[in-house]
Amino acid sequence: MKVMILAAGRGERLRPLTDTTPKPLLRAGGKPLIVWQLERLAADGFREIVINHAYLGEQIEAVLGDGQRFGLNIRYSPEPHGALETAGGIANALALLGDEPFLVINGDVWCDWKFDQAHRIAYNIASNHARLAHLVLVDNPPHHPLGDFSLEKGILHAAERPQENMFTYAGIGVFSPGLFAGIPRGTVMRLRPLLDREIARGTIGGEYHSSQWIDAGTRERLADLDKKLSTGY
Repeated sequence: MKVMILAAGRGERLRPLTDTTPKPLLRAGGKPLIVWQLERLAADGFREIVINHAYLGEQIEAVLGDGQRFGLNIRYSPEPHGALETAGGIANALALLGDEPFLVINGDVWCDWKFDQAHRIAYNIASNHARLAHLVLVDNPPHHPLGDFSLEKGILHAAERPQENMFTYAGIGVFSPGLFAGIPRGTVMRLRPLLDREIARGTIGGEYHSSQWIDAGTRERLADLDKKLSTGY
């Protein structure tokens, strides 16, 4: 099973740290954010990794190389300046990701969700043509109090429904390549409109993860993660 790590964001909220360092290479607990992910993926038996990048992407390739030192095979999906947004970035990398469902992880999150669960989820998606994705949801953090989706019996619903059972997308999900098949390479496209369309059709599943999760998208949250990882969480 292949994994895509989304690493093309500019990291505006992390400036000036990201003026000279791409967001996935910012350090927490003594190592770059993306290295934490790569090491956990390798420990859980994954081998094939695709990483997209745009801003300062050459630094990401220089630091991670081909992934051999992690026991991984890393391939890169470069994007133009400004990047292609999440759905556009995934669609742009489909040739590297293949025909089977794949795991996608935001490059700026830390979560103790067990990555090896993705194998079971991918099998279920491949066996069920009525499912195109499975998202991991977490409790709404202070910076996103209204959440993204509601979850009822394993199916996602959009925020237009009553504001009950609302959760935040963790930036971790398993996706069928069919979800992105109609998007031409090089298209700039966000993920949320695509999800909303398919949620209305009932094709997006999900699960609630109740344990540790941090979106290190600001200097304050990065510092909080650094403190937690440096002290063993």
